Amino acid sequence: MADLICERCGNSDPRLFAYRKGKPYCRACLSFSGRQADKTYRVKEGIRLSLSYPLSPRQEACAQKALSLLESGKDVLIHAVTGAGKTELVYPAMARYLEMGLHVGFATPRRDVVIDLLPRIQEAFPMAEVIAVYGGHTQKLEGDIIVLTAHQLYRYEAYFDLLIFDEIDAFPYRGDKMLNRFYLKSIRGKSILLSATPSMSDIHDIESKGGVVLDLFERYHGGKLPLPQAIICHSLLLHKRCLDLLSKLLDQEKPVFVFVPTIAQGRTLFAYLSFFLDGGGFVSSKETGRQQDIALFKAGRLRYLVTTSILERGVTVKALQVIVFDSANPIFDAKALVQIAGRVGRKQDCRDGEVYFLADVFSSEMKEAIDEIRNCNRKAFVPVLPKTV
Repeated sequence: MADLICERCGNSDPRLFAYRKGKPYCRACLSFSGRQADKTYRVKEGIRLSLSYPLSPRQEACAQKALSLLESGKDVLIHAVTGAGKTELVYPAMARYLEMGLHVGFATPRRDVVIDLLPRIQEAFPMAEVIAVYGGHTQKLEGDIIVLTAHQLYRYEAYFDLLIFDEIDAFPYRGDKMLNRFYLKSIRGKSILLSATPSMSDIHDIESKGGVVLDLFERYHGGKLPLPQAIICHSLLLHKRCLDLLSKLLDQEKPVFVFVPTIAQGRTLFAYLSFFLDGGGFVSSKETGRQQDIALFKAGRLRYLVTTSILERGVTVKALQVIVFDSANPIFDAKALVQIAGRVGRKQDCRDGEVYFLADVFSSEMKEAIDEIRNCNRKAFVPVLPKTV
């Protein structure tokens, strides 16, 4: 049994194999044994990209360069700052592959991002059948464009002629060898990886395989990334200081996310804040009503949300302001803090906003995040060029 390797997930740990009727099976990926997508699905003819707004010159240059690289047989990693319009950068490539009747997928680690992406992609490709596939939503597996979580990629072995994978550095995909294998096995053509905070290993990995990295440090509207303000106070005063900051922002009639490192801290903080301030909610992976609260917040019926990292990516809200409570907590590494800060100033008519890092110490991760944002703002006027050709 020591020499067994699972064909599906790559597991070789003998402790995770068992036998049924004399045949070995892998327990590591036993839960990934559902129905497979039908490879004979035919993409509809006549699908066209229909954007109601133009890409910025830098977006257009990056998008066309990515398409050109794909056509030359190269995979692409687009390193674009939060708010650069990463999704729009891949639309021209998606359109070209759909015109050729090829299978296109758009994967991301989190189901909340899939749910948020679905209507955006439907609007951009109104003639296409765009479907979402995630846990509990797997009744239909075939469509012209498939938006799905990384966990569902096992259903699409050697299926995608073009697979876009957004937020490659996000939990739970980051560091998960099984999900990475599902991703690699799902591609029969080329891929575009997207990230605002790729690691050096991400960059090295794609370049070592002949792929190309494209940088885009400018937001689509030309505005700068919001530079966080660090507020340091005694740990016993964090709740009171958070209340003061939140009250100030709500008095300006601005919607606010208050990020917390853990669910327990979030529930405690929300209980405290809601005693003084109405119109709030708390969302986490454990709150069953989170989609409703998020929808109410986007509709302006909730003024603030206390949230775990579940909303650190893939969410755009007009005029949003952000407070990161206990930002020195080890759960908030520099990449997470950069992503969180990137929730602010994403709209054309609301380019600015406040980001507060609230903590009892100024951590090295907080400093690294602020330095990274400052550096990206400095690089925003560098021409879009690939790192390698």
